[in-house]
Amino acid sequence: METAEPVIIDAMCAPVGRRERWLEKWHPVDLMGETLRRLMARSGIDANDLDDVIIDSVLQWGVQHGNVARNALLVAGLPESVPGVSVDRQCGSSGQQAVSFAVQGSPLEPTTW
Repeated sequence: METAEPVIIDAMCAPVGRRERWLEKWHPVDLMGETLRRLMARSGIDANDLDDVIIDSVLQWGVQHGNVARNALLVAGLPESVPGVSVDRQCGSSGQQAVSFAVQGSPLEPTTW
């Protein structure tokens, strides 16, 4: 059996909006879905090759509650078979936590990281 390694394909930040500006009318799931669509197009990766989607989404509240990652990947048109998880660490290290989760989910021994 072949050992799978965690691979970070790419990273992209969604735009941050302000009240009474053009992003105000975008639902957070739609905004993240568009970000995922652009990320997939930029990377050239086949969506069927994805094993998981881990999204850092700091300060989720209101309509962002629930699993924004799972809903956004469905909005982006990724296969239903791809799981998604949202990380909300409430600080600037949410992105690092998302990367750590990906590595921790790997079957590799810690010494090979």
